Amino acid sequence: MAEEEEDPGFDEDLDDGGNGVDSGQGKRKRLFSKELRCMMYGFGDDQNPYTESVDILEDLVIEFITEMTHKAMSIGRQGRVQVEDIVFLIRKDPRKFARVKDLLTMNEELKKARKAFDEANYGS
Repeated sequence: MAEEEEDPGFDEDLDDGGNGVDSGQGKRKRLFSKELRCMMYGFGDDQNPYTESVDILEDLVIEFITEMTHKAMSIGRQGRVQVEDIVFLIRKDPRKFARVKDLLTMNEELKKARKAFDEANYGS
């Protein structure tokens, strides 16, 4: 009987997360689970990875995004996040910096292509 009394208290400690991501919100909506499952499969995991693995990975992603956003808000213009702030924060990580640079270049090329397409179709 004494063991049964201790187990519910232990379960309550586990539900609280401890990493500050849930922070009393209870069950929150999973924002990236579909994309993370696809990415995990692309990187060699099973086609249907364990839900717990996806949830842990999503918690890490959200924590990273939150931390980066808070850091970006504290530099540059106070209270605003700009692309330059994110680039400044990752400048010392060569892999992330190269990926962001590639994505920004592709974004500019897509903007130019859309503009050229719109001008060709609708005339100017």
